[in-house]
Amino acid sequence: QLQLVDSGGGLVQPGGSLTLSCAPSAFTLVRADIGWFRQAPGKEREGVACISVDGSTTNYPDSVKGRFTISRDNARNTAYLLMNRLKPEDTGVYYCAVEWRTSPGFCSLGQGRYDLWGQGTQVTVSS
Repeated sequence: QLQLVDSGGGLVQPGGSLTLSCAPSAFTLVRADIGWFRQAPGKEREGVACISVDGSTTNYPDSVKGRFTISRDNARNTAYLLMNRLKPEDTGVYYCAVEWRTSPGFCSLGQGRYDLWGQGTQVTVSS
C-alpha cells in the first residue's frame, strides 16, 4: 500500500525552528513533485512549499518565503521542510504530498494536483 509518512512536528516558541520530514512507503519519491501544505484551525488548507521532480524549482507563498525551505534527498528517499523564524500564525497541521504528473522545472502549490497525501503532523508555535 502506498503511503506517505510525515513527521517532525511539535511545540516551538516564536522565532524557533523545526524540520519536517516526509518519507514514502512502498514507492520512491524520485519521479514525483513534492509539496508541503498546512491547515490552520478554522482555515482552508494552503500550500507552503513545493519542489519539482528534478529539484531545480521551488515555490513558496509570500507568507513563508525566506523562512521555509523545501528540499529532497533522493538517495534517502525523503523530503524535508525546514522552517525558520516561526510565527504563531504558522501553527497548523502540516501535510506532505506527491504528484506524479510532473514536468521538469515546474511545481505547483495547488493542492488539487497532488495524488497522495501524508497523515499530517501538528506544528504549534506558542510561547
